[in-house]
Amino acid sequence: MKKKLSGFTLLEMLVVLFVISLLLLLFVPKLISQKESASKKSDAAIAKVVETQIEVFELDKGHKPSENELISGGYVKKEQYEAYERAQKQP
Repeated sequence: MKKKLSGFTLLEMLVVLFVISLLLLLFVPKLISQKESASKKSDAAIAKVVETQIEVFELDKGHKPSENELISGGYVKKEQYEAYERAQKQP
């Protein structure tokens, strides 16, 4: 007597893989666009902080700062200033 083994058939496995692939095709592009949107919003928020720091520098020193003056004076970090420049280039 042969025992009947329970398990998945090849067809069932293919159907499951097809469904998973279809779901991935639907959701991955949406996740990528969400990441880009979050990055743009983050750059915009950092740009506002840098603009505020530029105003603070102008109030303290009486003139508009250069990038080096902002960074070396401890008003902003280099990464923040780079995000500020990216946000200025975006429409």
